[in-house]
Amino acid sequence: MPHAIDFGFFAPAGAVSDPDALTRAAEYLLARGHRVVEDSGARERLQRFAGSDDARLAAIRRMAERDDVDVAVAIRGGYGLTRLVDRIDFAKLARSGKRWMGHSDFTVFGLAALARAGVISYAGPMAAYDFGARVPSEFTWRHCIGMLDAREYGVSLAMDGPSSAVVEGTLWGGNLTIVAHLVGTPWLPAVDGGILFLEDTAEHPYRVERLLYQLHHAGVLRRQKAVLLGAFTDYELHAHDDGYDLDAVVAHARERFGVPVWTGLPFGHVRDKLTLPVGGRATLIARDGAAELVLRDHA
Repeated sequence: MPHAIDFGFFAPAGAVSDPDALTRAAEYLLARGHRVVEDSGARERLQRFAGSDDARLAAIRRMAERDDVDVAVAIRGGYGLTRLVDRIDFAKLARSGKRWMGHSDFTVFGLAALARAGVISYAGPMAAYDFGARVPSEFTWRHCIGMLDAREYGVSLAMDGPSSAVVEGTLWGGNLTIVAHLVGTPWLPAVDGGILFLEDTAEHPYRVERLLYQLHHAGVLRRQKAVLLGAFTDYELHAHDDGYDLDAVVAHARERFGVPVWTGLPFGHVRDKLTLPVGGRATLIARDGAAELVLRDHA
């Protein structure tokens, strides 16, 4: 049995759109034998944000200082951490020993924490979207608690890419728009020989390709051993595309960017997602459409 974890819900970016989701999330975790605390500012709202910039920055500090929180879980993404990133004391967060988890806009936090203080965070479920769903995903929960409770965690996947390969490196990445957004800033980690994972939502395939070109022209892609593509959801193709779709983008990326590309990683703005250590070590063993992903050095 996994040991009991103290989860802390906090809102560093967008305002929660369904406050009942926080209640459902707490009940979901409590029913599984864990403990939950909710930050005092979790339900605040100022325009689209979960409170003012100062209030959201204070929420991050409170999570770091609480003795009753092991894993600080972002309530939702949206937009907001870019406003805070140059004001966060990542060295202090590193000393707190807390683990931090979220996805989407939370990519800003995870990559900046790794770049500035070597903090390993988790790209994974969030309180409202995942744990607070009306029917939470057992896949997401199983892999989340498995990842948090293990020093080494392996998962078998169906992925499309080079048919026979073994790749090892630092695992990093997150939302593609955010990764590209951080190029040229102190908040993007300088990872060489890494395994870069990417996902996005509501971006047409041509925008996905353009963002990949940003990483290519900035020299990011050629420094990686592999790129793992997760889910790219909620976009609409048009007659003008004339057959140009996400598969066409992937085919072009494989031809143009000089880095092995796999698709099918269960991660993104989707119900079923893995929990991935941003800054941990990963080994990908791929054979004929199947892959084993082993994650370690994250605890």
